[in-house]
Amino acid sequence: MNKQVYPWVLVGLLSFNFGVVYFDRNTINFLMPLIQPELHLTNSQIGLLGSVLGASWALAGFGIGRLSDATGQRKLLLVICALIFSAASVLQGWAEGFAMLVATRILMGFAEGGVMPISQALIAAEVDPARRGLAMGITQNFAANLLSNFLGPIVVVAIGTAFGWRRAFYLAGIPGVIAALLMLWLIREPTREEKAQQEAAVAPIGSGAWKHRNVSLCVLLSVLLVAFVVVFAIFMPLYLVNVRHLSNGAMSWLMSMFGLTSMGFAFLVPGSSDVLGRRPVVISMSLIGALIPLSALYVDQPLWLVFVLFGLGAAMSGAFPLVMATIPSETVPPHQLATVLGLTMGFGEIIGGVFTPYFAGWAADSYGLQATLWILIGLSAITCLLACFIQETAPRVLHRRVAAEPV
Repeated sequence: MNKQVYPWVLVGLLSFNFGVVYFDRNTINFLMPLIQPELHLTNSQIGLLGSVLGASWALAGFGIGRLSDATGQRKLLLVICALIFSAASVLQGWAEGFAMLVATRILMGFAEGGVMPISQALIAAEVDPARRGLAMGITQNFAANLLSNFLGPIVVVAIGTAFGWRRAFYLAGIPGVIAALLMLWLIREPTREEKAQQEAAVAPIGSGAWKHRNVSLCVLLSVLLVAFVVVFAIFMPLYLVNVRHLSNGAMSWLMSMFGLTSMGFAFLVPGSSDVLGRRPVVISMSLIGALIPLSALYVDQPLWLVFVLFGLGAAMSGAFPLVMATIPSETVPPHQLATVLGLTMGFGEIIGGVFTPYFAGWAADSYGLQATLWILIGLSAITCLLACFIQETAPRVLHRRVAAEPV
């Protein structure tokens, strides 16, 4: 394949695969209004389902990212992960109680956690640094929002309502098999020389990575962003149905609005950061995310205005690849990249994805589902504050600064 074409084929393929990952991850959230009464789940148990997936996702993110740096077997690892998380999706449809759901979520997390660190390491190796923000944004955000956040709630809720939530899980396992076959066919294997260089360059865990302020900041920001999106995905459907008394259909369309506009923000936010800088974009997008819980809390009518505010608030999703991949990739040397990406994504999951859902579920049982929306507002504000301390890394911005300095 042409060397100029292959990087963007790779971007599209890895974006599709991660879209399937998030589709499988979030299917249970869209179906939860149907699952909860049948399996008699409490809000705390629903939060715990998110927590156990986050824990296994985090461990896999660090462990598999490190393994891919050490072995260079990124293609093989991605294919194996896709087949396992597809099987886990199908197994969820067999669940007869809370314990079975916990087991399937743990399996899914182990299979999915290493996907994005490996994917972004491949992107960093193949794509021109001047377009790195755009490429990483598309990889992490575009198909994830198209398949999971836009089409996911519409399709999954429609199938679950018409045919039962179990059949929806069975069908959700098919795209992962397709992704595995496409990756097996299209991803280029590194040459022996490239593998040898990669293996020789692997540094000890954390060798100097934590000395970079941006790495520590990106880990903290990742924790907050993951916490935001996980609490939103788990509890917003329940809030809209049980508190605002929207139908399952109206809820699914409102949740899909987040995904629809996020597809555009997958290009606009990371692409604009290539020109404007990573720091100002992360600051502004973090603050905009608060529009989502504020609109759900305070905008009753007209409903179309809630749709608009959900769509605008989705701009926050564009900060994910910047914090989790682009800024770290411009901060540490290439041989540490997948390991550091595993750190940013892994810690984000193990703290933001493990503790926050359970805490939010406890808050919902104790104070009502509206408490979860106040958690979202707080997370947005803290993310914005911490982003003010990011050291700029965008190549174009740094080049302009150097050019502007007096000789």
